[in-house]
Amino acid sequence: MEPTDVERKRVVHELTAGGYLAADEEADALFNAAHEGVRSIEALLARRLSGEPLAWIIGSVPFCGIRLKVDAGVFVPRLHTEALARRAASLLPDNGIAIDLCTGCGAVPAVLSSAHPEATVVATDIDPVAVECARRNGVRALLGDLDGPLSPSLRGRADVVTAAVPYVPTEELHLLPRDVLAHEPHNALDGGKRGTTMLIRAAKAAPLWLRHNGSLLLELGGSQAAQLATTLAEVGLSEISMHRDGDGQERLIEARRPSSPRRAK
Repeated sequence: MEPTDVERKRVVHELTAGGYLAADEEADALFNAAHEGVRSIEALLARRLSGEPLAWIIGSVPFCGIRLKVDAGVFVPRLHTEALARRAASLLPDNGIAIDLCTGCGAVPAVLSSAHPEATVVATDIDPVAVECARRNGVRALLGDLDGPLSPSLRGRADVVTAAVPYVPTEELHLLPRDVLAHEPHNALDGGKRGTTMLIRAAKAAPLWLRHNGSLLLELGGSQAAQLATTLAEVGLSEISMHRDGDGQERLIEARRPSSPRRAK
């Protein structure tokens, strides 16, 4: 049953009063979930007003034109991560190999598989709940820390390695919105001192898996690009470049494993 105008206006008003900027869109999403029998609109609205992520409440989120399942407790993929997914899709050959570290619900590999159905796409995450969610999104997800669970048969063969690891500096976690801190998984947010602990680990792990001319894409934030560029150069990657988001912030760093050096004749 469609909501009456009065019902819809009331829900929009309560969401707006709760500080939600996209109140109209969120109201529609909640009413759709209620219509599908998830819970009553009052129960769904109460969960949202408590700060629980909308994706957990309705069970999914749009990402790069596809809809991803997002289970409660799993980090919700952000809009700005779409740039990483699209760039990775542009670099992956139709029959290539891609590896995604810290995959969460499997957003990036789901996009890669959608764009290149014949490619081999493998993902990892340390959280078993996230791994199960990624698998429900059709992703070949493995449980383990970064590249730990990857098969040795993939070494030196990946066309693309991607990672949207935790990169919020520990010392800045308190600056995040209260609802994010209260609900979203801490280990998907905390990037350690200066936010670069996991970024550096991913940068150091990538060369083992990349083929010659393969590309690494890392999402980052704040002023982390310079330090990461140094690390990438130290591990032998080259053609290092930064990608900025719509607000002009450095959001993505890209590097390439150089071609195999030519042998002297």
